Amino acid sequence: MFVSLALTALLIEAAVGYPQILVPRIGHPVMWMGALIAWADRCWNGDETRFAVRRARGIGLVVLLVLSMMAVGLAATWIMQAIAGGPVATLILGVLASSLLAQRSLDTHVAAVAAGLEKEGLDGGRRAVAMIVGRDPERLDEAGVSRAAIESLAENFSDGVVAPLFWLVVGGLPGILIYKAVNTADSMIGHLSDRHRAFGWAAARLDDLINLPASRLSALWLAAAACVVSGASSASAVQVVARDAATHRSPNAGWPEAAMAGALGLRLAGPRVYHGHLVTDAWMGDGRADLDASDIRRALRLYRMACLIQALVLAVFVLVKIA
Repeated sequence: MFVSLALTALLIEAAVGYPQILVPRIGHPVMWMGALIAWADRCWNGDETRFAVRRARGIGLVVLLVLSMMAVGLAATWIMQAIAGGPVATLILGVLASSLLAQRSLDTHVAAVAAGLEKEGLDGGRRAVAMIVGRDPERLDEAGVSRAAIESLAENFSDGVVAPLFWLVVGGLPGILIYKAVNTADSMIGHLSDRHRAFGWAAARLDDLINLPASRLSALWLAAAACVVSGASSASAVQVVARDAATHRSPNAGWPEAAMAGALGLRLAGPRVYHGHLVTDAWMGDGRADLDASDIRRALRLYRMACLIQALVLAVFVLVKIA
C-alpha cells in the first residue's frame, strides 16, 4: 500500500496543482495518453473494418495502454528509488503522481461556473459550464447550468479525485497511470456512437470496472462531509444513495450524484441533451431542481469537506504505518 506516496501527491496537487506554464511547453500527461489513443483510433478503427475486428483492436489498445503505463510507472519508481530512495523518492514520485489528480482544478472549474452566473448572468454560466460538461450549453437555463456544474462536480470527484488516488494507494505510480489511461480512453472512445461502439467497448467496460470501488467510496466521503457541513444531511445522503444510485444509467456515476443530491436536498441528473440527443436518465434525489449559483457554492463546500476527510483518513493510515 502506497499511502505515503498518495498523501504526498494529494497535498502537492491541493497546494499548487499542475503548473499551467507547462501546458504550452510540454503538455500534460493526460494529453500524451490522449495522443496515443487518438492515433490508434485513426489507424485501427477504419469505417470499412468489420465490427469484430474493430472490437479486437480496441481490446488490443487497452492491453497496450495497461502494459505501457505499467512499464513507465515501474521504470520511474525504480529509477527514483535507485537514485534517491526514501523520502526524496517519495517526494519526486509524489510530484509526478500529483499531475494525475484533479482535486484543485475541479474546484477551480466548478467555482468558475458559479462566478459566471453571479457576475455575467446566464451567458457567463453557459461559457464556464461548457468547459466541464458535454451537453449543449445553449439549451441550458440557469437551473440547467447549475445542475450540470453540480453533477460534474459529483461525478468528477469520483473519477478525477477518489479513483486515481485509490489506485495510487493500491498500485503506486503504475496504478494511477493505468487508471488515467483507461479513463482517458473511455472518455475519448467509450461512447456508443456508430464509430466507437466496437472499438471503444473494452475501454468502456474496463473503466466501469475500475471505477466501482471509488464511486462507492466517493459517496461515503460525501455522506461523511454532510455530517460537518452546515445545512447538509448525512442521513438523507445515505437514503438517496440506497434508493437512487442503482437507477442511473452508469454503474458508477449515480453513487456520488445521489449522495450529493441527498446531502444538499437537491434533484440531479434526469433527462438532458448530449450532442443533440435526449438522454432520459433517472432523477437522483427528490429535492429542488430549480437551482442557481448559491447551490453550486453549497456543493463546493460539501466537496471541499469530502476532500479534507479523504486526506485526513490517508494521514491516519500514514501515522499508523510510521508507528
